[in-house]
Amino acid sequence: MRKNHRRNSCIALPLAGVAAICSLFAAGPAMAEDTVLSGESTTIFRTRESMIDNRTLAPAYEYLRLSTTKDMGENGSVSFYFGGWGRTDLGYRSTDRYQDADLQYGYLSYRAPRNNLMVNMGRQFIAEGVAAEKVDGLYVRSDFAAGFGGAVFAGAPVVTEPNSKGGDLVYGGRITQGMPQYYTVGASALKADLSGNRFREEEGVDIWLHPLSQAEAVGRSSYNSITNGWMEHAYTLTLRPLDSLSINVDYSSINYQDYFFHMTTNVFSLISPSNPTGVIDPNEKMQSLGGSISYTPIKSLTIALDYKNYKYEIAGDANYYGGKATFLLPESFVSGFAVHRMDGSSDKLRYNEYRVFASKKLQRFDLTADFIMVGYDSRIDGVRNSYTVVGAASYEIMPGLKIGADVDYSKNPTFTDEVAGLIKLSYAFDIRRGAEGRAK
Repeated sequence: MRKNHRRNSCIALPLAGVAAICSLFAAGPAMAEDTVLSGESTTIFRTRESMIDNRTLAPAYEYLRLSTTKDMGENGSVSFYFGGWGRTDLGYRSTDRYQDADLQYGYLSYRAPRNNLMVNMGRQFIAEGVAAEKVDGLYVRSDFAAGFGGAVFAGAPVVTEPNSKGGDLVYGGRITQGMPQYYTVGASALKADLSGNRFREEEGVDIWLHPLSQAEAVGRSSYNSITNGWMEHAYTLTLRPLDSLSINVDYSSINYQDYFFHMTTNVFSLISPSNPTGVIDPNEKMQSLGGSISYTPIKSLTIALDYKNYKYEIAGDANYYGGKATFLLPESFVSGFAVHRMDGSSDKLRYNEYRVFASKKLQRFDLTADFIMVGYDSRIDGVRNSYTVVGAASYEIMPGLKIGADVDYSKNPTFTDEVAGLIKLSYAFDIRRGAEGRAK
């Protein structure tokens, strides 16, 4: 995901406006068979200790998601989607302000009954080739003849980082051609202007190939026209010679300076097996080549082996390899363990990684435990072993209403010791109104 998100001091679309739109959908004339109103409310109480002054922080969050759809039969359907959150601190301030809120998305959508035509208007997340953007604007896509399809979008970029800029206007599109059963090839472009000047210019190609039922290839390449450099190449080949056997080969290459162009900080966080501490020099370049083999000898057991070679221009080279075993009973129980070795040219890239996890469903209870340990060959900032322990439990009070709690402890070179927990209450509902106007 790219960096374009705008921070808001309050939710731009008030809940009263959301309720008004939903009521119009529900109370409108019976134009067709159904009107559906769905929603989910999630209330989260977090607690953790501040790393700066050792104060206990207790922020409370509310996440609200609503959607309503009116089916108009031969005329298609119209929908409205809303998602937003708010936060207040129950005690000490957890950020630079005691309260905060944001509109994550809020848009109207029209879907036509033919050609996969869709028109969205409002705040939305767009994923079309090189574009992975949150914008306040318009998005249109449709299929055409001879396997061609296209999408265009334009709007104001939405940015959350206070010191970041996303430009005044961002626009772009994607053209595809293919046969749904066998292949799709796409070409995309994105451009953003700031005060009339070039701010971002990116182009890319993407492919999906499925020549046989046992073979599939997917990949993308993206280019930065301002820096004149390739941002990323990422390709994966999957072979399934047997129902119980899967073979994957993947290659990726990232130039971080081109990929994270216009980042406002000198370093950024990117956690990966080859970078467990999450801090990477923005001038870094990385290439990786690897693969995995997954085998299911019996229905409930899957065994996997994987290997990946990393080539870092600054951090040096590394090899990451190991295995994983998972035992699964659908909708009842899952457990497993994994062991991996990172063998690199620097102290941060020489360690053993161990993981044990389990999840169990007991009637209305869901229980989960996860333990990860990274043992470095040499101490990193005085730390030899890094731990993460997570325990979670939830209880379904009634259909759609669930309460849960998570507790996690971590110790690593970045955080000496950290204990955090949360309590979560979620409620989901779905209301369907038929053509006669009766709720179902």
